[in-house]
Amino acid sequence: MNIPQGAHRQQPATGVLLVNLGTPDAPTPAAIRRYLAQFLSDRRVVELTPLLWLPILYGLILPLRPRRLAHAYAAIWTAEGSPLLAISRRQAAALRPRLAQELGRDVPLALAMSYGGPDIGSALAELEAQGARRIVVLPLFPQYSCSTTAAALDALFACLGTRRWLPELRTVNSYHDDAGYIAALTASVQAHWQAQGRGDHLLLSFHGLPQKYVLEGDPYYCQCMKTARLLVEALGLREGEYGVAFQSRFGKLPWVQPYTDATVAALAARGVKQLDVICPGFSADCLETLEEVRLRYAASFAAAGGTALRYIAALNDEPAHIDALAGILLRELRGWLPPQADAGEPDQRQRRAEAAFASFSG
Repeated sequence: MNIPQGAHRQQPATGVLLVNLGTPDAPTPAAIRRYLAQFLSDRRVVELTPLLWLPILYGLILPLRPRRLAHAYAAIWTAEGSPLLAISRRQAAALRPRLAQELGRDVPLALAMSYGGPDIGSALAELEAQGARRIVVLPLFPQYSCSTTAAALDALFACLGTRRWLPELRTVNSYHDDAGYIAALTASVQAHWQAQGRGDHLLLSFHGLPQKYVLEGDPYYCQCMKTARLLVEALGLREGEYGVAFQSRFGKLPWVQPYTDATVAALAARGVKQLDVICPGFSADCLETLEEVRLRYAASFAAAGGTALRYIAALNDEPAHIDALAGILLRELRGWLPPQADAGEPDQRQRRAEAAFASFSG
């Protein structure tokens, strides 16, 4: 019997798959409609039964909402395209040499989005083409949620369901309390205060989640609150100098509270003039941070009597953030990689195994 060799004879490589949420490929109603159709059809995102939800999605939301969102996306679009995708690509580009520096070898690394492109299937194919048989998967969501982290892993497992030879996987569930991540957040707030002065109040705004999801066991709310506690402790803030709120709610069901928009207005009415806002749950700036917080909430804060809402940018591709992400990945990668001293030497065990197999099969 002639057994095909090919990739079976190669020394397996270890790779990294980064996954973020996704973005339309253009700030147009048609592109936004395609993106929302994929995003809002995911049962992890909207848990209503399809029989009830799909007529609402295709009959009301998709015909109307993309036209309203086109203006919002156009307000933040850049020469590189979508901010989320452009920043994610810069993060991937910065992580490659950072990991190589620490490990003394190149590590295949690919970027994917749960919705839109680059899709997870293409990213897997990119890693497989580089011989990656072991893959560390890092969803770029610091706090775990069924609607983000689990949805990304669902998409990954669906792609793997079509493959005969599955890679070994390690998945990072969350990094909400990772010391490097907290240090990067702390440094970003301190740098903002040093450059612009400290505001009257610091508001930590996380993406919202339906309250029902939390009551049914999603750890997202608790992880957000732990991130907040660790950050304000590192900054040395006292009660009354900061707050935590949740933004971007959608639909009529109750979401976790307090809501960011209501909190912003209440702070202005209370006499807060300079409001600093950071969004620790976003690894890269996107529509929800750049348009919703930086533009829309700033306008509502001013209308309610505030002087200035100053948005503190997401960690993006700042060196401290890249260091934090690299640290998380290195913890997972090191157990899979052989010692660097052996990296350039022939693998004698592999040769002996191949010789034994050739003798047996002959």
